[in-house]
Amino acid sequence: ETRVEAIIARDLRYSDRFSIMDSIPAALVGEGVDYGLWDQIGATWLLTGQVEGLGEGLVLVLSLHDVVYAEVREQGRFPIPDPAASDFRMAVHRVSDQIVEWVFGEPGMAASRIAFSMVGAGGAQELYLIDSDGENLRRITNDDFINMSPTWHPAGGRLAYIHFKEGEPSVIQEMDLMSGQTRTLDPGRQGQQITPTYHPNGREVTFGLFGRNRTGIFSYDWERDCCLTHLQGGRWEDLSPTYSPDGRRIAFQSNRLGTNIPQVYVMDAEGGDADLISPYVYGTAGYYTSPDWSPRDNRVAFHGRIERYGRYQILVAEVEDRGARILQLTADGNNEDPSWAPDGRHLVFAGERSYGFGLFVVDAASGRIRPLATGIRPRNPAWSPPL
Repeated sequence: ETRVEAIIARDLRYSDRFSIMDSIPAALVGEGVDYGLWDQIGATWLLTGQVEGLGEGLVLVLSLHDVVYAEVREQGRFPIPDPAASDFRMAVHRVSDQIVEWVFGEPGMAASRIAFSMVGAGGAQELYLIDSDGENLRRITNDDFINMSPTWHPAGGRLAYIHFKEGEPSVIQEMDLMSGQTRTLDPGRQGQQITPTYHPNGREVTFGLFGRNRTGIFSYDWERDCCLTHLQGGRWEDLSPTYSPDGRRIAFQSNRLGTNIPQVYVMDAEGGDADLISPYVYGTAGYYTSPDWSPRDNRVAFHGRIERYGRYQILVAEVEDRGARILQLTADGNNEDPSWAPDGRHLVFAGERSYGFGLFVVDAASGRIRPLATGIRPRNPAWSPPL
C-alpha cells in the first residue's frame, strides 16, 4: 500500500493541479472521515483507500471525498498487478489519471512514456523510453547506427523514427514496442526521409523527403502501403509536420523566408497556402523550429530565439485564423524540441542548465518546470498518448 500511495502522491503533485499534504495530524487517521476536521486544516479533497487481495491479483479500492460538501464524490475499484510485475507502476499511473479525471473532468498524463534519442560513446544514436515520472529508463534500439526523431502511433503501441546508416539515405522505420519487430517505409521514391509523424487516423505517416526530384512534405498510407502524396514544398526546405487533433491542419517548419531562418507555418492537411505563426518580424533574424501540435486544442509548441544568436526558448502559439498569439514558457538555459503530454497541459523538452543537460517538463498553465531526467543529453523527446 505504501508503494501505491507514494506513486499516486507523486503523480498528483506532478499534475500541477494539487498541493499534497505530506503530514497528517494523528487525530485524522482511523475509522470514518471527520469532514469538519479536514476542512479546518484546509483540505479540499480527500482520497481514502486500501489494497485488497482478490484471487491471483490485487484490487485498489478508492473513495474521493469532497471535503467542502462533506460527501463521497467518486468511488472505484482498480485491478493492479503484483508489485514485482513489470506493468505495476503503469497500472497505478492509470489510477492517478482517473483521479485527475474525477476532480477536473480532464485527462491526466501519468500513464504515459517519453521516447527520445541519445548519442552513445561510439557515436551511434539509440532510442530510449522513460516513464512520465522519470522512472524506468530503458534503451529500445541497439544497432550501432543513428536512430532519431521518434514519433508515437496514436494507439501508443508503435514508434516511427529515422534510421540512418553511414553512406545510405535515411529511412523511416516503425517498431512494435511489444515484439520489438521493425519494418521500413518504402514509398517508392528515393531521397532522405526525415521528421515522421502519424496522421491521427493511425494509417498514414507524413514526413519530409529530400531528393533530386520533388522535395518537401509527403504523406503515405502505410496501412495499405500505397499512395505517396506531395503536400508542400519546392525550392525551400519544408519539414517537421505535426497534425491538429482533428487531422485537418498541419503545422510545419520552412526556411522559405531565408536559408538560415526557419519559421513555423500552418496549412490545411491536404496542402495549399500556409500561414506564418512564429513571431517573425521583417528585418529581424528570428529562428523558430520543431513544432508540435497539442493533442487537445489549437496550440502549437516550438522552440526558437528572437535574435540571430543566443539561447533557444520554448514558445507556444495559439493558432488563430490569421497568425497567432505567442506565450514564452522558458527563460533560463537552452530549451529545445518540445512535445506535448496527452493532457495538453504539460510539455517535455531537451534542456541545458548550469548543472548539465537533461529532460525537463514544463506546465504550460503555471510555468512550473521540473527536471525529468538529468545527467543525460537527450534529443527529440516525444511524449506518448495515454498507455
